[in-house]
Amino acid sequence: VAALDAGADDYITKPFSMDELLARLRAAVRRTEDTPLVPETTLVETEHFSLDLLAKKAVRAGRDVRLTPTEWHLLEILVTNPGRLITQRQLLQEVWGVSQSNKTNYLRVYMAQLRRKLETDPSHPRYLITEPGMGYRFEG
Repeated sequence: VAALDAGADDYITKPFSMDELLARLRAAVRRTEDTPLVPETTLVETEHFSLDLLAKKAVRAGRDVRLTPTEWHLLEILVTNPGRLITQRQLLQEVWGVSQSNKTNYLRVYMAQLRRKLETDPSHPRYLITEPGMGYRFEG
């Protein structure tokens, strides 16, 4: 029950047959086949920076911006859901996993790094907005 509540799609109890395990794997694959691997929006353009999500390339003021894989993961989640509040818990679970879902300091550190790299005034962000106590949103 705890695993299902934490986001698991299915479970299997021991003993189980290999046929049942393989059937459950095939069902899981079928459920994900309809999910596009490429986000609907692959280019995100703002007044101050642009992102190519397919090429994993960020450009600000005509210069490439180097982002770490973790920074990219966070940024992708936010920019593919423009204007939508993404909770701290959702971001932590998606980027670091269920076991780290209470480590909000991770988010603060990485969001500060993203703001320094992308925002013109990191102390007054225009694009990467904090909703105190709740989460973050991207305003394009």
